[in-house]
Amino acid sequence: MARPSDKRNDRFELLHIGFNQDNTCFSCGISSGFRVYNCEPFKETFRRDFDNGGVGCVEMLFRCNILALVGGGSAPRFSPNKVMIWDDHQGRCIGELNFRTQVRAVRLRRDKIVVALEHKVLMYNFADLRLEHSTETASNPKGLVSLSAAPEHNVVACPGLHCGQVRVELYDVRRTKFIQAHTSALACIALSQDGKMLATASERGTLVRVHSTFDGTKLQELRRGADPACIYSIAFSRGERPQWLALSSDKGTVHVFSLDQRQPAPAVRNAPSDAASGQRNPVSPLSFVSAIIPVPYFASERSFAQYRLPEDVRSIVGFGAQPNTLVIVSTTGSFYTAGFDEQKGGVCQQLNYCKFLEIDQDD
Repeated sequence: MARPSDKRNDRFELLHIGFNQDNTCFSCGISSGFRVYNCEPFKETFRRDFDNGGVGCVEMLFRCNILALVGGGSAPRFSPNKVMIWDDHQGRCIGELNFRTQVRAVRLRRDKIVVALEHKVLMYNFADLRLEHSTETASNPKGLVSLSAAPEHNVVACPGLHCGQVRVELYDVRRTKFIQAHTSALACIALSQDGKMLATASERGTLVRVHSTFDGTKLQELRRGADPACIYSIAFSRGERPQWLALSSDKGTVHVFSLDQRQPAPAVRNAPSDAASGQRNPVSPLSFVSAIIPVPYFASERSFAQYRLPEDVRSIVGFGAQPNTLVIVSTTGSFYTAGFDEQKGGVCQQLNYCKFLEIDQDD
């Protein structure tokens, strides 16, 4: 999630916040460098201060010393048209990728680098920075792209060429799947860690749809609310068969949904489900109407659990290392952890809170 606009002072203008691939850490780019924080327990892991510019994108590679950086802010440290591969042990760049247009987003895994431009998504081999694949997309100023993190599955999801369409590249089986997820423009997309499930939200922000990437089948339709909203982030819980999905929006509420374990991506035969018995998202009390008249509002599922942020700000959400916990980072420099009851759902309990930018400035 890049380029938030909350500004505290020239040195600590926050330009980017983002989790690593398993939500154990998060990074922030500021107008004078970048910071990396551990989520549980919360602590600063490392920082780099630059005298000559800001970092608008910081993409981590799990918990290692290698990061991808893109310049940003009013005085960028690097060109916004370049991806710089940074080795923090050496304190210098060890490689770079150059483009003719601005880099909108970067995604990493141990063997691949994926770069989103406004009209193109490119995949590179990490070892030698060789271009492996290039995909044309519809206009994509938000840099919507998702990359599976599991080493045994290589899947990329990005906008297709049509409004509301997602293009899924299943590189392992050399298959491309087009999914018409919405009728309006995409606002957010996310893959599960193994790349078998895709979640999408449109600019309207009322519904999140979950699809199988293998065949494009719609698995679930989840309703955030009736009023339009801007969806900032979507996250699947960990594991081969994710049990939960969470999202954050400009309404200041994080929603958690139970994923229907009866709707499988391919899995090991006879493997037990990790879903608790009887977990279901609530539906409208008038859902019976959808059996008579096809009214999606009544048929879609509501959130299982909710966490209300103290302020209506831009935020990103992920799942914590402990079961049934959330980690949330806001562009005002706040970090939260919250827990929810896996049987009853309802309102989440705040477990921890920290103002990491204030700590940074005090230092």
